[in-house]
Amino acid sequence: MPEFVMSIDQGTTSSRAMVFDHAGRPVASGQKEHRQFLPRPGWVEHDPVEIWENVREVVAVALSRAGLTRHDIAAVGLTNQRETTVVWDRRTGSPVCNAIVWQDVRTQQLCDELAADGGPDRFRAVTGLPLTPYFSGTKLKWILDNIPGARAAAEDGNLLFGTVDSWLLWNLTGGPDGGVHATDVTNASRTLFMDLRTLQWDEAILAEFGIPAAMMPAIRSSAEVYGTVHGSQLLRMVPVAGILGDQQAATFGQAAFGPGDAKNTYGTGCFVVVNTGPDIVSSGNGLLSTVAYRLDGQPPQYALEGSIAVAGSLIQWLRDNLGIIGSAAEAETLAGTVPDSGGAYFVPAFSGLFAPYWRAEARGALVGLTRFVTKAHIARAALEATAFQTREVLDAVNADASAPLRELRVDGGMVGNDALMQFQADILGVPVVRPRVAETTALGAAYAAGLAVGYWSTLAELAANWAEDRRWMPQMEETERDRRMRLWKKAVTRTFDWVDGDVG
Repeated sequence: MPEFVMSIDQGTTSSRAMVFDHAGRPVASGQKEHRQFLPRPGWVEHDPVEIWENVREVVAVALSRAGLTRHDIAAVGLTNQRETTVVWDRRTGSPVCNAIVWQDVRTQQLCDELAADGGPDRFRAVTGLPLTPYFSGTKLKWILDNIPGARAAAEDGNLLFGTVDSWLLWNLTGGPDGGVHATDVTNASRTLFMDLRTLQWDEAILAEFGIPAAMMPAIRSSAEVYGTVHGSQLLRMVPVAGILGDQQAATFGQAAFGPGDAKNTYGTGCFVVVNTGPDIVSSGNGLLSTVAYRLDGQPPQYALEGSIAVAGSLIQWLRDNLGIIGSAAEAETLAGTVPDSGGAYFVPAFSGLFAPYWRAEARGALVGLTRFVTKAHIARAALEATAFQTREVLDAVNADASAPLRELRVDGGMVGNDALMQFQADILGVPVVRPRVAETTALGAAYAAGLAVGYWSTLAELAANWAEDRRWMPQMEETERDRRMRLWKKAVTRTFDWVDGDVG
């Protein structure tokens, strides 16, 4: 058996390949950002071809830095930005348009039209999801309805749909030359098309959206051999053996395998996932019911999720759009020069508000400004926004769960920010715990692939790899915590109803 497993982590802002050893330790990685296309207010797009080219490049970089070849890799796992929608020609491999990113809100009017008969929860009993632009379903319908020739080509059987995992799997395994067109249950559960109970595409919902069933990828488990890497690629003949949507991958990498286990990933967005075991739990507080994972031949495990659209991407916005900072790392340094946000609150509803509000018409707001506020206060308010949003989601988790959360396991790029993690513990009032391997999204995909080929044998073996790196204890007085949350909620209400008939 080769000594390593590789994970391809295709995220919202970059693609990364990571090599892990049997102890779950990262050996080497390669990473490259891709362009963000913002053609209109509320629209967010990526170039699927650029993403595929970047994936091939970062695989080469990771192998080179580790001094390895394909013969050293037992399997490769995929994890991806989930709801982002790609449609391509099965004969040529060419996308019919840019990928529509999960943050994109262009389909709000379509959601409203579909909700006119049954409300925003029209499909929730089957799919676990409300009608919002977040999920892939309305994005796919928009492409078929608005890209010239797309619907006719789809009805002729020439177009394929997939989230980014399907796009990468198809290209890795041959593309037009026999590429595997499949997805896993976690990504399928984010489309608005999959029945949570049968784990199959719901034909009635596909018909309601006008989606030809021939476009849809086969739904597979999260850990099985889907195919092998094809052709002249550096990983040729290596099995592709694991697929998990990014937040489920992070949950898997955190060894949150049992009911009640929870994690929060701080990436482009912020995502709390709470394992509910074999039971589908319906939330009364703005959370989503979704699939946590399914191992080959075993029953699915489900989860509740709270999704926050903007977290790390707000820091990127300060860098790229405003020029307040030169790098993401500078945000912590700048914010550390002031003791608090100076009364400023930053609600980053750039694409509306996700959990627990689900207000697609909301837009971002920076409130509480006085002449006292400097760019340092704005940087601090931007960091604190992530912690406030997480607190609101966890309040919803506590309202839905049978037992309150006692601690929060965290991962993702922002958990290296000590000031943010301390503020998160303060505003939650519970400990925040960072694992030794913070990049658990890539690790989770590696775990799934390794399980499928026997590189690892059991979930218990994976759980034994988890180790604590640092723990932050709450230090804020409860009265101050309550005051800050009251002002935050007041700021959030200022973003409501901003879009009123305007497509922006």
